[in-house]
Amino acid sequence: MQKDDPQLRLATNADCAAVRVLVFEVLREYGLSPDPADTDADLANLETFYRDGWFAVLEANGTIIGSVGLLPVGPSEMELRKMYLHQNWRGRGLGRMLLEAALAEARLRNIRKVLLGTASVLEEAVALYRQTGFRPSCMPHPASRCDQVWELEL
Repeated sequence: MQKDDPQLRLATNADCAAVRVLVFEVLREYGLSPDPADTDADLANLETFYRDGWFAVLEANGTIIGSVGLLPVGPSEMELRKMYLHQNWRGRGLGRMLLEAALAEARLRNIRKVLLGTASVLEEAVALYRQTGFRPSCMPHPASRCDQVWELEL
């Protein structure tokens, strides 16, 4: 591993501003609207929002280039949240790495099902979820920008 290779680490509230910039930039890139008052309110205080879950950032050369979180939604279910990767870093397997790290954490917590909401315009992410074994779910998602819900039995 090179010194400047991306490193995954747990996020702290010191990362909130950088994660927010990343997430909002990717959303706008795909024509989606950030929602800081509701769907994206978690980005204002990662440590509190994810205290019973898990949130990690992918960092390269001191810059946050990716994020991924898990939030409990039931006794043995978690929601995959805020999995985003900066456009300059896509196509290198880093999105898969983020997803696999989250799924490994879910397994450590004895989670049986991981759910996620996404938008159909995020075609690369949808393809990754499908390749990883996620299946479409009939459950609704509260975020207005999410027109798809996927689930994976672990």
